Amino acid sequence: MHSLNYHRASSVEEAVSLLGASEDGKYLAGGQTLIVTMRQRLADPTDVIDLRHVGSMKSISVEGRRVTIGGGVSHAAVAGSAEIQGLCPALCYLASRIGDPHVRKLGTIGGSVANDDPAADYPAAILGLGATIVTDRRAIPADDFFVGLFETALEPDEIIIAISFEAPEKAGYAKFANPASRFAMTGVFVARRADGVRVAATGAGSEGVFRHEGLEAALSANWSPDAVAGVSVDPANLMADMHCSSEYRANLVKVMTKRALEHAES
Repeated sequence: MHSLNYHRASSVEEAVSLLGASEDGKYLAGGQTLIVTMRQRLADPTDVIDLRHVGSMKSISVEGRRVTIGGGVSHAAVAGSAEIQGLCPALCYLASRIGDPHVRKLGTIGGSVANDDPAADYPAAILGLGATIVTDRRAIPADDFFVGLFETALEPDEIIIAISFEAPEKAGYAKFANPASRFAMTGVFVARRADGVRVAATGAGSEGVFRHEGLEAALSANWSPDAVAGVSVDPANLMADMHCSSEYRANLVKVMTKRALEHAES
């Protein structure tokens, strides 16, 4: 890595100011993506603004059924939160299956969502829950946030300060994990809410995380693993790589949906 300037921000406002004053600055959350890309010389920022000490981004709060998770909250903290467990245990389960203990201790929900890795777990939950991504300047509905592979609606200097959602009536998550990285080769998050059912898949779509209307319609009529059998998943827009074909991923979408439903009822 080349030399750079390190800044430890104590507030969102200070972080924004530091980035604005830098030549080519980058925000650092858990470092699970940025540090790796810097080592590979895929990123070479002049300045790194560390967000890990911004206290306002590290809290979890619940008001009624509204859950708000600070952008700087670690995966381990989400997995171990009694408050979230009481309202949306599926999200705790998802967080507990991310990477390994080291990754879960350092990685943050805001960093994962901002990076929008096509095989990351959180995007499926955020989209499946119909969550709102709160930044330092606006609130973005999940349906408008995820744009494509590693691409979101965020501006380059925008910070995710929180994720907010209304707890669903039922929710479940299941993934077929790569045995080495633990990334999702296909992961599905299902949620039954007062306004309907949402089904979001990660690790499978050629353009990143996506909702499946056919599965949503079937589960709205019959919230049961049995309802999945009659739904067709088109492999045309799914990924094919060294791990499996698009046809195999199409089958995995259905299998993981069934498992997510079984988990939701457990």
